[in-house]
Amino acid sequence: MARILFVTWDGGGNLPPALGIAVELTRRGDTVRFLGHPQRRERIEGAGLRFEPYASARPWSATARNTPASFLAMFTDAGPGRDLAAAVAREPVDLAVIDCLSLPALRAAQETGLRHVVLAHTFYEYLVKSWCRGPMGLVAAAKGYRPMRLWSSAEAVLVTALEELDPAGRRPRPRNVHHTGPVLAGPTVPAAASERQRVLVSLSTIHYPAQARALQAILDAVADLPVHAVMATGHAVEPSALRPPPNAEVHPYVPHAEVMPGVSLVVGHGGHGTTMQALAHDLPLVVMPMHPMLDQPMIAKAVEQQGAARVVRRNASPERIRAAISDLLASGPHRQAAARLGTRLRAEPGDAAAADRIGTLAATPA
Repeated sequence: MARILFVTWDGGGNLPPALGIAVELTRRGDTVRFLGHPQRRERIEGAGLRFEPYASARPWSATARNTPASFLAMFTDAGPGRDLAAAVAREPVDLAVIDCLSLPALRAAQETGLRHVVLAHTFYEYLVKSWCRGPMGLVAAAKGYRPMRLWSSAEAVLVTALEELDPAGRRPRPRNVHHTGPVLAGPTVPAAASERQRVLVSLSTIHYPAQARALQAILDAVADLPVHAVMATGHAVEPSALRPPPNAEVHPYVPHAEVMPGVSLVVGHGGHGTTMQALAHDLPLVVMPMHPMLDQPMIAKAVEQQGAARVVRRNASPERIRAAISDLLASGPHRQAAARLGTRLRAEPGDAAAADRIGTLAATPA
């Protein structure tokens, strides 16, 4: 039995992979606890895991209207590093699993000699090319948090992405980088055929500029289609702010894993978790990336290149969105492409593969 501490932050798609791996480790008999922003308590404890909130980290919420400056302040906040050192002093661990963007926690682990691995919840290509070389990574490095140096000093970097989709999977990588595969929520089975076509619409649970406009454009697009749309607005947009047509229902939250087996298509934003969950159900996607600086455009392009998606701009007209939805609702090679990727995803459960790596490292003397 190993003692393992997960260090996370209040983001969008970063927590589900950590939770899935932690639950698998607990099932195997390891002792697992989490350290993170206070608002993550309900979700983590709801999964049956211990949680300790940050004591000195600055206040932060992913659902607020955050700016690039506020994101940078959170990513370089020294508080989580201090809280990690204090948590381990109170209750020692054999290994820490630290989110790839929790740079101060990674530096604290490096400086104190705490054995740790990095958990990367998206494409490695995005992290080393776009994020490190973009404003966030460059300013973080100028503040003394050099992402590549911090990642390379860890015992392992676990990338919860499908290697064949990640552009970095086609090139040599540092020896400590391992693709363990996406961590999927709940059982995944191919979506069942239905006489009445249903469409799931979800553009993330956190706030992006012009999100309400994009959601309304999608509702207007499906209004004249012979489909039933189920839309999840997330925390950033109130359902009452939208005008759904008679063939659409709008909710603040929809459990994707429960709804996807009964839909024919997903309209998403290119978030890694939602996209992989859709593909694991053999579902093609219309992808509307909501932020050019995030991983969404890269993920959208990768899935489109595989033939399983159509990408539209976030300011696309209802007519353009309607055409993309109509094309992908029909039979065609896009469905075969989605099914091929779905077979790959179901064959390689990322939670088990990551837990194998973590368990091996925790059992190996330093």
